[in-house]
Amino acid sequence: MNRILNYETVKTEIVKWLGDYVLENPSIKSFVVGVSGGIDSAVVSTLCAETGLPTYVLSMPLHSSSKNDSLSDDYTDYLEKKYDNVTKIRIDLTSIYDQFIGSFDFWTGGGKFTSNNLANANTKSRIRMVTLYQVAGNVSGIVVGTGNKVEDYGVGFYTKYGDGGVDIAPIADLYKTEVWELGKYLGVDQRIIDAPPTDGLWEDSRTDEDQIGASYELLEWVMESGIVDSSYDSETLTMWMGKELTEEQKTAIKQYKKFNTQNKHKMLSIPTFKL
Repeated sequence: MNRILNYETVKTEIVKWLGDYVLENPSIKSFVVGVSGGIDSAVVSTLCAETGLPTYVLSMPLHSSSKNDSLSDDYTDYLEKKYDNVTKIRIDLTSIYDQFIGSFDFWTGGGKFTSNNLANANTKSRIRMVTLYQVAGNVSGIVVGTGNKVEDYGVGFYTKYGDGGVDIAPIADLYKTEVWELGKYLGVDQRIIDAPPTDGLWEDSRTDEDQIGASYELLEWVMESGIVDSSYDSETLTMWMGKELTEEQKTAIKQYKKFNTQNKHKMLSIPTFKL
């Protein structure tokens, strides 16, 4: 999906939007961005750097693969060297995480309580969020989000109060494929552009597509087409789209609906009892 005709214009508009937000909120003095080694955080950190405002880019290894750690480290080094307003911070969170998770291995009620893998993965993301806010609190900064449109508003592919815990979201209305194109325009490291998207929270290095069950390109097609009613069967969808759907398209529709439904709680306001 590519709705953008001019990436120079988009870059200029986002950089201005970020700068204007700071001007409108005088208590804010800087941007704080976690740089994972993926395309989204590379683009966001570059856009923040382009504002000329103080920008802190964090590399936060936490049982990270050597490839992701290297990409994160190299790109934050690159940003610090290229932009006078950028400061790199590297904090290894592995021992903090290990100690925290280890504290949950205890006997209670006759049985052993141990965190499951999904809970552990989400905890990694939340520890990184706490780290970003710790830095932001000390530099009068705001934490800048790195989620794209499909992740933030389509399938809810992020950790609640983890990478979803941010103050401002500059690329949340851009599809992943548009973020890739913007990254190319900005001169992001080709290794980052070529790397399969991954949240880096699992020890088996599973990709986003492995977890969701469909490519970003197809998820974007589903989101843009407006197919959200789970009552549509394949025959009705084929008639509605005016052509026979491929098996990949049918799978993408199924997976989009599945994740959109199960993650709806992330994308809606917190339920509140009202008197």
